[in-house]
Amino acid sequence: MTDSGKIRLLNFGDPKIKTLHITWFAFFLTFVVWFSHAPLMVFIKEAFDLSSAQIKALLILNVALTIPARIVIGILVDKFGPRMVYSSLLVASSGLCITFATANSYEQLALFRFLLGFVGAGFVIGIRMVGEWFPAKQVGVAEGIYGGWGNFGSAAAAMTLPTLAMFYGGDDGWRYALGTTGVIAGLYGVFYFFVAQNTPKGSTYFKPKKAGGLEVTSWKDFYLYLFMNIPMYAALAVLAWKLSPTGVNLFSETAMYGIWAGLVALYIFQVHAIWQVNKENLTQGVPELEKYNFKQVAILDLSYFVTFGSELAVVSMLPLFFLETFEGLDPVKAGLLASGFAFMNLVARPTGGWLSDKVGRRKSLMILIAGLAVGYFILSNVDGTWWIPLAVAATMACSFFVQAGEGAVFAIVPLVKRRMTGQIAGMAGAYGNVGAVTYLTVLSFVDYSTFFLVIGCSALIIFFIAMLLDEPKGQIAEVMPDGSVHLIDVG
Repeated sequence: MTDSGKIRLLNFGDPKIKTLHITWFAFFLTFVVWFSHAPLMVFIKEAFDLSSAQIKALLILNVALTIPARIVIGILVDKFGPRMVYSSLLVASSGLCITFATANSYEQLALFRFLLGFVGAGFVIGIRMVGEWFPAKQVGVAEGIYGGWGNFGSAAAAMTLPTLAMFYGGDDGWRYALGTTGVIAGLYGVFYFFVAQNTPKGSTYFKPKKAGGLEVTSWKDFYLYLFMNIPMYAALAVLAWKLSPTGVNLFSETAMYGIWAGLVALYIFQVHAIWQVNKENLTQGVPELEKYNFKQVAILDLSYFVTFGSELAVVSMLPLFFLETFEGLDPVKAGLLASGFAFMNLVARPTGGWLSDKVGRRKSLMILIAGLAVGYFILSNVDGTWWIPLAVAATMACSFFVQAGEGAVFAIVPLVKRRMTGQIAGMAGAYGNVGAVTYLTVLSFVDYSTFFLVIGCSALIIFFIAMLLDEPKGQIAEVMPDGSVHLIDVG
């Protein structure tokens, strides 16, 4: 690693590089566990004689808990540190993964798949860890490597688990394959606890003054914060609707209304918790040096809504899109062609972080969101008359801008307010899932062309919103445990 901002990934003697590698692999394992069921669904369907509605319910349940989980994990990370939280999450997900593998009824499958949605929040933890170890001029590419290489876990699961299930053989081969991922995750959680450190030697791990919500520094930011929480509850309400008789019929309409009432009560409780965290700041004021603009967080949330949100949605439908658009394709070939979208993560996210470090935070984010919009507008015109290699090239070009945009978003997250990086990352991450729910709900009402067009139009709107982002520069102030103020360079 040099002062110019380059990161030498093979320099394992550098504690920063060691931390980056052990942390992206922790994220990689969480995604392997989170998406382990998808490539084995054909075995699970046969073992339990599942209907298509039951399979859809499992897929929905897999992402339902991730929205609130990312908020909760963000709070825990800022309070207890990423080392403890990542280790605990990996060990807990290990147990859930093994219990899912040993389920003997559909109800047990559904319950443990719902609970495994919590492991999807693991991404948030490493954002704080990497942000602690890398300086501002390197944090973009470091976060991009963490996000891109870790996110590849879903593709790795798809490539390896069916083969592993066949290697074990028999009717229970899929169970042993799932259980193996759980065992590996648990062992790595223990390893991570003993090897990782929250901060470089001599550095202070800054914690929020109070837990329960983000600290804001003005009444305007307080109201904006409350408003920005509403879409997350709305997404959960939509998921409940999809699981009701209107959708896959997992539970009754009465249960759906009960869940909606519970979400309203939970939002009211959260408003109270946010007020408790912020009433001192709002009534007594905050020193000018400690202020930050919550607008920054809101813009990053919306940017991740359209980047990661569209990625999750498109990855879910792309194999079927290729299968139904081009004659002569079988499901295996369609899945192979669609896999290029996820493969771009390996290079696209780090590239987005690198651009953010080199070109500027706001400018790079706007360029990548604009490219994303153009990419989806092109995909909206793809039909059966296109040459298949050209359609695949257009898909991969679009995915590059999508995932590079994700890298650009999280290049900025650690530069907003250090002691709340986990919570800011959690909220942005949750908005990614909100975007996925939104776009997939749109897809249930429109054709593929209109679906891509809707994403492109929403990206254009967010492009103009991103123009309001303040370029991180100068220093941010954090209060030391002894009351003194520590300044951190952000640009």
